[in-house]
Amino acid sequence: MTTITGLSTELIELFHSIGYTQKIEKGTFLFQEDALADELFIILSGTVQVSKIVPDGRELTLRMCKQDDIIGELSLFHASQRYMVTGKVITSGEVIVISKQQLESKLSTNHFLALEFVKWMSLQQQKTQTKFRDLILNGKKGALYSTLIRLANSFGVKTEDGILLNINLTNQELANFCGTSREVVNRFLSELRKLGIISVNKGMITIHNLHYIKQEIDCENCPIEICNMS
Repeated sequence: MTTITGLSTELIELFHSIGYTQKIEKGTFLFQEDALADELFIILSGTVQVSKIVPDGRELTLRMCKQDDIIGELSLFHASQRYMVTGKVITSGEVIVISKQQLESKLSTNHFLALEFVKWMSLQQQKTQTKFRDLILNGKKGALYSTLIRLANSFGVKTEDGILLNINLTNQELANFCGTSREVVNRFLSELRKLGIISVNKGMITIHNLHYIKQEIDCENCPIEICNMS
């Protein structure tokens, strides 16, 4: 059974009862911006990147979702019938596909579960708002530092040398999280390497001094439920 932080067993059982399992292949799209929004998805395995194309044509990555994350949920109880973001499969796996119409119908007859889900959606909105806060208030360097902290919370593995980010991201992919260019990210990462704050081996980043990164952006030490990549 799927386990989703913040959701009860009853609500998760409801998801399973009305959903079906579907394989997802690397490089394909679960959904695309402006397409008809009639489904949401629970990831059973694999990784899905959620992003948005900004007016100047750049891609802004909003989430990197993995096992037990829900995506496409913002279309629920929403007047718009179109997806506002794009979900691209980064690593192959499986998802549970849930009909938006069916879920809305079930929740409308169970006010307890409906309230629970609305509260959970509010948390997702809060997570998105903090990401935009970091982008706006901390500048490009702060956006990268914030992204490194979130990656540590979501994909970090403690080692003798520090925190290994167990996800292989190119500098361009990091730049997409920060709303900046690859060249800018290259420069900031180079500065961190020279200071001994991070090291990079075969594309994998190890953070040796997370405290330094947090201090540089006056990190508020938000709960991991909010400060993560999903």
